[in-house]
Amino acid sequence: MIVADTNLIAYLFMNGRYSALAEKVFAKDPRWAAPLLWRSEFRSVLLKCVRQCRLDSADALRIAGAAQALLGGNEFAMDVSDPEVLRIAAEARGCSAYDAEFVALARELGLPLVTADERLLKAFPGTAVAPELFATI
Repeated sequence: MIVADTNLIAYLFMNGRYSALAEKVFAKDPRWAAPLLWRSEFRSVLLKCVRQCRLDSADALRIAGAAQALLGGNEFAMDVSDPEVLRIAAEARGCSAYDAEFVALARELGLPLVTADERLLKAFPGTAVAPELFATI
């Protein structure tokens, strides 16, 4: 199992230049987990695509349902008062509290956070791993 960030989830379900890479990660490990926050972030990605006319509303709803099915049972609510999330966010310059939830979950579960986010990869080398690297190990 891996912790997947929202972008990796989007890459898997939305055809784009990183889709093949996300598919390789999925082939290596099809069990993905994420903090519950991913749903709100993913809705924002879908809405942006609808507004840019890259997706219609029906496709966005279909994609949202498929992504929720993939992560079903592996979504975790992070306690808003959790000092670990705030500590992680403060630890890395430029790391948002949203990003910190993914890092905190990966650490809590003892799983890699698979992300293409360069800031997270640099700030958390023991936790975050690039998709292309994960797909080859």
